[in-house]
Amino acid sequence: MRKTQDFIVEGKRIFVGLEDSKRTWKLCVHCDGMLVHETSLPAEYDNLHSYLKGRYPDCEIQLMYEAGFSGFWLHDALMADGIDCVVTPPNKVTQEKVNRVKTDKIDARRLAVNLENNDYVSCHVPDSERREDRQISRTLNQIQRKITSTKNQIRKFLDFHGLNGDMPAGAWSSRHYQSVKQLRLGRSLQVCLDANLKVLENLEAIRVELLAELKELCAKDRYRQAVELKQNCPGVGWLSAIRFTLEWGKMSRFETGKHMASFAGLTSCEYSTGDTVHRGRITGQSNGYVRAWLVQCAWQAIRSDPVLLAKFRDVWTNSGSKKKAIVAVARKLGVRMRAIELTQQRYCIGVIE
Repeated sequence: MRKTQDFIVEGKRIFVGLEDSKRTWKLCVHCDGMLVHETSLPAEYDNLHSYLKGRYPDCEIQLMYEAGFSGFWLHDALMADGIDCVVTPPNKVTQEKVNRVKTDKIDARRLAVNLENNDYVSCHVPDSERREDRQISRTLNQIQRKITSTKNQIRKFLDFHGLNGDMPAGAWSSRHYQSVKQLRLGRSLQVCLDANLKVLENLEAIRVELLAELKELCAKDRYRQAVELKQNCPGVGWLSAIRFTLEWGKMSRFETGKHMASFAGLTSCEYSTGDTVHRGRITGQSNGYVRAWLVQCAWQAIRSDPVLLAKFRDVWTNSGSKKKAIVAVARKLGVRMRAIELTQQRYCIGVIE
Protein backbone atom coordinates (compact mmCIF):
# COMPACT_ATOMS: atom_id res chain seq x y z
CA MET A 1 0.00 0.00 0.00
CA ARG A 2 1.38 3.39 -0.98
CA LYS A 3 1.54 6.05 1.70
CA THR A 4 0.36 9.65 1.51
CA GLN A 5 3.93 10.95 1.19
CA ASP A 6 4.39 8.91 -1.98
CA PHE A 7 1.56 10.78 -3.72
CA ILE A 8 2.84 14.16 -2.47
CA VAL A 9 6.25 13.74 -4.12
CA GLU A 10 5.05 11.94 -7.25
CA GLY A 11 6.76 13.39 -10.33
CA LYS A 12 8.72 15.94 -8.29
CA ARG A 13 12.37 16.37 -7.45
CA ILE A 14 13.41 14.85 -4.14
CA PHE A 15 16.58 15.40 -2.13
CA VAL A 16 18.10 12.55 -0.17
CA GLY A 17 20.68 12.91 2.58
CA LEU A 18 22.65 9.73 3.31
CA GLU A 19 24.84 9.24 6.37
CA ASP A 20 26.95 6.16 5.76
CA SER A 21 28.63 3.76 8.16
CA LYS A 22 29.99 0.24 7.84
CA ARG A 23 26.75 -1.55 8.78
CA THR A 24 23.83 0.84 8.24
CA TRP A 25 22.87 3.84 6.14
CA LYS A 26 20.59 6.55 7.52
CA LEU A 27 18.44 8.26 4.89
CA CYS A 28 16.38 11.42 5.01
CA VAL A 29 14.16 12.47 2.08
CA HIS A 30 13.11 16.11 1.52
CA CYS A 31 10.77 17.62 -1.05
CA ASP A 32 9.30 21.12 -1.35
CA GLY A 33 10.88 22.17 1.92
CA MET A 34 9.37 19.41 4.02
CA LEU A 35 10.59 16.13 5.43
CA VAL A 36 9.02 13.27 3.49
CA HIS A 37 10.55 10.14 4.95
CA GLU A 38 13.36 8.85 7.16
CA THR A 39 14.65 5.32 7.27
CA SER A 40 17.62 3.10 8.04
CA LEU A 41 18.94 0.48 5.62
CA PRO A 42 21.65 -2.20 5.77
CA ALA A 43 24.79 -0.84 4.11
CA GLU A 44 24.27 -2.68 0.82
CA TYR A 45 23.78 -0.97 -2.52
CA ASP A 46 20.96 -3.25 -3.67
CA ASN A 47 18.87 -2.18 -0.66
CA LEU A 48 19.46 1.50 -1.41
CA HIS A 49 18.68 1.13 -5.10
CA SER A 50 15.49 -0.80 -4.41
CA TYR A 51 14.34 1.81 -1.91
CA LEU A 52 14.92 4.79 -4.21
CA LYS A 53 13.58 3.27 -7.43
CA GLY A 54 10.78 1.33 -5.76
CA ARG A 55 9.43 4.10 -3.53
CA TYR A 56 10.05 7.08 -5.84
CA PRO A 57 9.82 5.66 -9.40
CA ASP A 58 8.60 8.85 -11.06
CA CYS A 59 10.77 11.32 -9.15
CA GLU A 60 13.97 13.07 -10.08
CA ILE A 61 16.33 11.94 -7.34
CA GLN A 62 19.40 13.76 -6.08
CA LEU A 63 21.42 12.24 -3.24
CA MET A 64 24.31 13.59 -1.18
CA TYR A 65 26.69 11.90 1.23
CA GLU A 66 29.95 12.85 2.90
CA ALA A 67 33.32 11.73 1.58
CA GLY A 68 34.89 9.24 3.94
CA PHE A 69 36.23 5.75 4.42
CA SER A 70 34.03 4.23 1.69
CA GLY A 71 35.54 6.30 -1.10
CA PHE A 72 33.61 7.04 -4.29
CA TRP A 73 32.27 3.63 -5.33
CA LEU A 74 28.75 4.55 -4.15
CA HIS A 75 28.85 7.71 -6.27
CA ASP A 76 29.83 5.68 -9.34
CA ALA A 77 27.07 3.11 -8.76
CA LEU A 78 24.34 5.73 -8.31
CA MET A 79 25.41 7.77 -11.34
CA ALA A 80 25.50 4.61 -13.47
CA ASP A 81 21.87 3.93 -12.46
CA GLY A 82 20.75 7.45 -13.39
CA ILE A 83 20.63 8.88 -9.86
CA ASP A 84 22.34 12.24 -9.46
CA CYS A 85 24.86 11.96 -6.62
CA VAL A 86 26.87 14.65 -4.82
CA VAL A 87 29.84 13.89 -2.57
CA THR A 88 30.65 16.67 -0.11
CA PRO A 89 33.72 17.14 2.12
CA PRO A 90 32.78 16.55 5.79
CA ASN A 91 34.50 19.76 6.90
CA LYS A 92 32.40 21.83 4.47
CA VAL A 93 28.95 20.72 5.68
CA THR A 94 26.95 23.72 6.87
CA GLN A 95 25.64 23.30 10.42
CA GLU A 96 24.63 25.24 13.50
CA LYS A 97 27.34 27.06 15.44
CA VAL A 98 26.34 25.27 18.64
CA ASN A 99 24.81 21.81 18.58
CA ARG A 100 25.34 19.44 21.50
CA VAL A 101 23.56 16.52 19.86
CA LYS A 102 25.08 14.62 16.94
CA THR A 103 23.63 11.41 15.54
CA ASP A 104 23.61 9.77 12.12
CA LYS A 105 19.92 10.61 11.83
CA ILE A 106 20.55 14.31 12.46
CA ASP A 107 23.46 14.29 9.99
CA ALA A 108 21.25 12.74 7.29
CA ARG A 109 18.64 15.46 7.88
CA ARG A 110 21.26 18.18 7.61
CA LEU A 111 22.59 16.76 4.34
CA ALA A 112 19.10 16.61 2.84
CA VAL A 113 18.33 20.21 3.85
CA ASN A 114 21.66 21.53 2.57
CA LEU A 115 21.20 19.69 -0.69
CA GLU A 116 17.72 21.13 -1.22
CA ASN A 117 18.89 24.64 -0.35
CA ASN A 118 21.92 24.28 -2.65
CA ASP A 119 24.06 25.07 0.39
CA TYR A 120 26.97 22.69 -0.11
CA VAL A 121 30.43 22.24 -1.60
CA SER A 122 30.95 19.20 -3.80
CA CYS A 123 34.09 17.08 -4.02
CA HIS A 124 35.94 16.52 -7.24
CA VAL A 125 35.40 12.83 -7.99
CA PRO A 126 38.23 11.36 -10.08
CA ASP A 127 37.31 8.70 -12.59
CA SER A 128 37.83 5.07 -11.58
CA GLU A 129 40.98 4.67 -13.69
CA ARG A 130 42.74 7.58 -12.00
CA ARG A 131 41.64 6.38 -8.55
CA GLU A 132 43.03 2.91 -9.24
CA ASP A 133 46.33 4.30 -10.55
CA ARG A 134 46.54 6.71 -7.61
CA GLN A 135 46.24 3.80 -5.21
CA ILE A 136 49.68 2.59 -6.31
CA SER A 137 51.22 5.84 -5.06
CA ARG A 138 49.31 5.67 -1.79
CA THR A 139 50.24 2.02 -1.27
CA LEU A 140 53.88 2.94 -1.85
CA ASN A 141 53.55 5.54 0.87
CA GLN A 142 52.09 2.95 3.25
CA ILE A 143 54.90 0.50 2.45
CA GLN A 144 57.51 3.21 3.07
CA ARG A 145 55.99 3.87 6.49
CA LYS A 146 56.17 0.15 7.30
CA ILE A 147 59.81 0.06 6.17
CA THR A 148 60.64 2.93 8.51
CA SER A 149 58.77 1.25 11.35
CA THR A 150 60.57 -2.06 10.78
CA LYS A 151 63.95 -0.35 10.70
CA ASN A 152 63.15 1.35 14.00
CA GLN A 153 62.16 -2.01 15.50
CA ILE A 154 65.50 -3.51 14.47
CA ARG A 155 67.46 -0.62 15.99
CA LYS A 156 65.48 -0.73 19.23
CA PHE A 157 65.99 -4.48 19.38
CA LEU A 158 69.76 -4.04 19.10
CA ASP A 159 69.78 -1.22 21.65
CA PHE A 160 67.74 -3.21 24.16
CA HIS A 161 70.13 -6.15 24.06
CA GLY A 162 73.30 -4.07 23.82
CA LEU A 163 74.12 -5.25 20.32
CA ASN A 164 74.47 -1.90 18.55
CA GLY A 165 78.27 -2.11 18.73
CA ASP A 166 79.94 0.59 16.63
CA MET A 167 76.76 1.55 14.80
CA PRO A 168 76.18 5.32 14.48
CA ALA A 169 73.58 7.05 16.61
CA GLY A 170 72.18 8.94 13.63
CA ALA A 171 70.56 7.71 10.45
CA TRP A 172 71.65 4.33 9.09
CA SER A 173 72.34 3.56 5.47
CA SER A 174 71.58 0.27 3.73
CA ARG A 175 75.19 -0.73 4.42
CA HIS A 176 74.53 -0.68 8.17
CA TYR A 177 71.51 -2.96 7.85
CA GLN A 178 73.56 -5.33 5.71
CA SER A 179 76.15 -5.55 8.46
CA VAL A 180 73.41 -6.43 10.97
CA LYS A 181 72.74 -9.56 8.95
CA GLN A 182 76.25 -10.77 9.79
CA LEU A 183 75.56 -10.85 13.52
CA ARG A 184 75.54 -14.29 15.15
CA LEU A 185 73.45 -14.41 18.30
CA GLY A 186 71.89 -16.94 20.62
CA ARG A 187 69.08 -19.02 19.16
CA SER A 188 66.18 -16.98 20.57
CA LEU A 189 67.64 -13.59 19.64
CA GLN A 190 68.73 -14.86 16.22
CA VAL A 191 65.18 -15.99 15.42
CA CYS A 192 63.79 -12.56 16.35
CA LEU A 193 66.45 -10.66 14.41
CA ASP A 194 66.06 -12.85 11.31
CA ALA A 195 62.28 -12.36 11.42
CA ASN A 196 62.61 -8.56 11.42
CA LEU A 197 65.25 -8.65 8.68
CA LYS A 198 63.05 -10.89 6.56
CA VAL A 199 60.12 -8.50 6.95
CA LEU A 200 62.37 -5.59 5.96
CA GLU A 201 63.66 -7.46 2.91
CA ASN A 202 60.13 -8.29 1.74
CA LEU A 203 58.93 -4.72 2.22
CA GLU A 204 61.85 -3.30 0.25
CA ALA A 205 61.16 -5.77 -2.58
CA ILE A 206 57.53 -4.63 -2.68
CA ARG A 207 58.69 -1.02 -2.71
CA VAL A 208 60.84 -1.69 -5.79
CA GLU A 209 57.86 -3.29 -7.56
CA LEU A 210 55.58 -0.34 -6.80
CA LEU A 211 58.21 2.13 -8.02
CA ALA A 212 58.42 0.20 -11.27
CA GLU A 213 54.63 0.40 -11.66
CA LEU A 214 54.69 4.17 -11.09
CA LYS A 215 57.49 4.51 -13.63
CA GLU A 216 55.28 2.78 -16.20
CA LEU A 217 52.41 5.15 -15.39
CA CYS A 218 54.65 8.07 -16.34
CA ALA A 219 54.53 6.83 -19.94
CA LYS A 220 50.76 6.33 -19.96
CA ASP A 221 49.09 8.54 -22.58
CA ARG A 222 46.78 10.37 -20.18
CA TYR A 223 49.61 11.27 -17.78
CA ARG A 224 52.71 11.56 -19.96
CA GLN A 225 52.46 15.22 -20.95
CA ALA A 226 51.51 16.44 -17.46
CA VAL A 227 54.36 14.46 -15.92
CA GLU A 228 56.90 15.83 -18.39
CA LEU A 229 55.83 19.42 -17.71
CA LYS A 230 55.97 19.01 -13.92
CA GLN A 231 59.28 17.17 -14.11
CA ASN A 232 60.70 20.20 -15.88
CA CYS A 233 60.14 22.24 -12.69
CA PRO A 234 63.14 22.67 -10.37
CA GLY A 235 63.24 20.14 -7.55
CA VAL A 236 60.56 17.89 -9.10
CA GLY A 237 61.65 14.41 -10.20
CA TRP A 238 59.66 11.78 -12.06
CA LEU A 239 58.29 10.24 -8.85
CA SER A 240 56.97 13.53 -7.48
CA ALA A 241 55.63 14.48 -10.92
CA ILE A 242 53.51 11.35 -11.33
CA ARG A 243 52.32 11.57 -7.74
CA PHE A 244 51.18 15.17 -8.14
CA THR A 245 49.48 14.29 -11.42
CA LEU A 246 47.58 11.39 -9.87
CA GLU A 247 46.54 13.33 -6.77
CA TRP A 248 45.60 16.65 -8.38
CA GLY A 249 44.18 15.46 -11.67
CA LYS A 250 43.70 18.03 -14.42
CA MET A 251 44.84 21.47 -13.30
CA SER A 252 42.08 23.10 -15.35
CA ARG A 253 39.62 22.27 -12.57
CA PHE A 254 41.27 24.96 -10.43
CA GLU A 255 39.94 28.33 -11.58
CA THR A 256 42.92 30.26 -10.18
CA GLY A 257 46.22 29.61 -8.50
CA LYS A 258 44.64 30.57 -5.17
CA HIS A 259 42.05 27.83 -5.60
CA MET A 260 44.81 25.32 -6.24
CA ALA A 261 46.75 26.46 -3.14
CA SER A 262 43.58 26.32 -1.08
CA PHE A 263 42.87 22.78 -2.25
CA ALA A 264 46.40 21.75 -1.25
CA GLY A 265 45.88 23.26 2.22
CA LEU A 266 48.60 25.89 1.73
CA THR A 267 46.53 28.97 2.54
CA SER A 268 46.39 30.47 6.02
CA CYS A 269 43.39 29.90 8.25
CA GLU A 270 41.54 33.00 9.45
CA TYR A 271 39.30 33.84 12.39
CA SER A 272 38.17 37.45 12.05
CA THR A 273 35.28 39.42 13.48
CA GLY A 274 34.54 43.13 13.31
CA ASP A 275 37.78 45.07 13.12
CA THR A 276 39.78 42.14 14.47
CA VAL A 277 41.66 40.12 11.88
CA HIS A 278 43.50 37.02 13.00
CA ARG A 279 45.29 34.72 10.57
CA GLY A 280 47.00 31.57 11.72
CA ARG A 281 48.77 28.58 10.28
CA ILE A 282 47.94 26.92 6.99
CA THR A 283 44.56 25.19 6.86
CA GLY A 284 46.16 21.78 6.36
CA GLN A 285 43.17 20.44 4.45
CA SER A 286 43.46 17.80 1.72
CA ASN A 287 46.21 15.15 1.70
CA GLY A 288 49.05 15.90 4.12
CA TYR A 289 51.48 13.65 2.29
CA VAL A 290 51.06 15.67 -0.89
CA ARG A 291 52.05 18.81 1.00
CA ALA A 292 55.05 16.99 2.42
CA TRP A 293 56.17 15.97 -1.09
CA LEU A 294 55.70 19.54 -2.28
CA VAL A 295 57.79 20.90 0.60
CA GLN A 296 60.55 18.39 -0.17
CA CYS A 297 60.56 19.56 -3.77
CA ALA A 298 60.67 23.18 -2.58
CA TRP A 299 63.87 22.56 -0.61
CA GLN A 300 65.50 21.32 -3.80
CA ALA A 301 63.97 24.05 -5.96
CA ILE A 302 65.50 26.97 -4.03
CA ARG A 303 68.93 25.58 -4.91
CA SER A 304 68.42 26.12 -8.63
CA ASP A 305 65.81 28.89 -9.02
CA PRO A 306 66.94 32.38 -7.84
CA VAL A 307 63.36 33.69 -7.74
CA LEU A 308 62.20 30.93 -5.40
CA LEU A 309 65.30 31.43 -3.29
CA ALA A 310 64.52 35.16 -3.06
CA LYS A 311 60.98 34.27 -1.96
CA PHE A 312 62.39 31.99 0.72
CA ARG A 313 64.77 34.65 2.04
CA ASP A 314 62.11 37.35 2.00
CA VAL A 315 59.63 35.33 4.07
CA TRP A 316 62.38 34.07 6.35
CA THR A 317 63.52 37.64 7.02
CA ASN A 318 60.02 38.91 7.77
CA SER A 319 58.83 35.95 9.84
CA GLY A 320 62.05 34.60 11.32
CA SER A 321 60.91 31.07 10.48
CA LYS A 322 62.44 28.79 7.87
CA LYS A 323 59.38 26.56 8.05
CA LYS A 324 57.05 29.38 7.05
CA ALA A 325 59.47 30.39 4.31
CA ILE A 326 59.68 26.93 2.73
CA VAL A 327 55.89 26.52 2.90
CA ALA A 328 55.55 29.81 1.01
CA VAL A 329 57.96 28.49 -1.62
CA ALA A 330 56.03 25.22 -1.82
CA ARG A 331 52.82 27.17 -2.44
CA LYS A 332 54.49 29.20 -5.20
CA LEU A 333 55.93 26.05 -6.78
CA GLY A 334 52.52 24.34 -6.79
CA VAL A 335 50.88 27.37 -8.38
CA ARG A 336 53.58 27.45 -11.04
CA MET A 337 53.02 23.79 -11.84
CA ARG A 338 49.37 24.61 -12.47
CA ALA A 339 50.36 27.52 -14.73
CA ILE A 340 52.78 25.57 -16.92
CA GLU A 341 50.31 22.71 -17.35
CA LEU A 342 47.56 25.09 -18.46
CA THR A 343 49.80 27.04 -20.82
CA GLN A 344 51.69 23.93 -22.01
CA GLN A 345 54.97 25.83 -21.64
CA ARG A 346 58.18 24.64 -20.07
CA TYR A 347 59.32 26.04 -16.75
CA CYS A 348 61.63 29.03 -17.04
CA ILE A 349 64.23 29.63 -14.33
CA GLY A 350 63.75 33.16 -13.03
CA VAL A 351 66.44 35.83 -12.87
CA ILE A 352 66.80 38.39 -10.08
CA GLU A 353 67.55 41.81 -11.52
